[in-house]
Amino acid sequence: MRNQKMIGRSPATMPMALLAVLIVAAFPKSLLAQPEGIDPQAVDRLKSATSYLAGQKQFSVDTRSTIEVVLNSGQKLQFDHSAALLVQRPNKLRAERQGDLVDQVFYYDGERLTLHNPSDQVYATVAAPDTLEEMLDFARESLDVVAPAGDLLYTNAFEILMQDVSSAFVVGKGVVEGERCEHLAFRSPHVDWQIWIQEGAEPLPRKLVITSRDVPGAPQFAVVMTKWDLAPEIAEGTFEFTPPADAMQTEFVPPGSGAPESQ
Repeated sequence: MRNQKMIGRSPATMPMALLAVLIVAAFPKSLLAQPEGIDPQAVDRLKSATSYLAGQKQFSVDTRSTIEVVLNSGQKLQFDHSAALLVQRPNKLRAERQGDLVDQVFYYDGERLTLHNPSDQVYATVAAPDTLEEMLDFARESLDVVAPAGDLLYTNAFEILMQDVSSAFVVGKGVVEGERCEHLAFRSPHVDWQIWIQEGAEPLPRKLVITSRDVPGAPQFAVVMTKWDLAPEIAEGTFEFTPPADAMQTEFVPPGSGAPESQ
């Protein structure tokens, strides 16, 4: 009769172990088995979404992300961030990021890359390549700076995402931020990743989850695209950085020097 006492009981009052068992039991058994190989339907859905986004000359997107950190004890901590990105192809980007670990504005005007930390009143600027894709490569490889969900911004995002993929399948339907989506899952040697793609005439990515299997505790990074605008109004000077009077210029810290740039 103990099961009867659980009827109507809220998840907040259930023991966590029991709640986890109930959640797993709710999944169809067909979803608990890893499909083998690469499903062409999943690949086609991904290609459609990345090609659509690559064809947009300018757009803005607001995001909400969570990154997990695994302590030496194995306990996980989560840190939340929000970002507002504005892109104008082929060589303009602005990203404003705020959250638990970062307060930063990222400027790229086709010639220079600048990171400004308003709360610390400091900024760093450096000459950068003249295309968005080359700038993103340069920022990651030379400065250890990664744009939020940066792989999706490349015009060849499909090739980047599909590199070394050994498994791909359509999980099913989902809803993200009120939009009906197709839920896809992929696996490569070091990471598992999932993407939710909006249904309809605008196949925009709505959510991305990356699980690092080769890191102890398999931490996850998740980003939700909360708002897309494919025809944003862009004011003059949006991508150019003008130092505030009270801001102090500093230098980028080279990767591996012991003080990595905030992500």
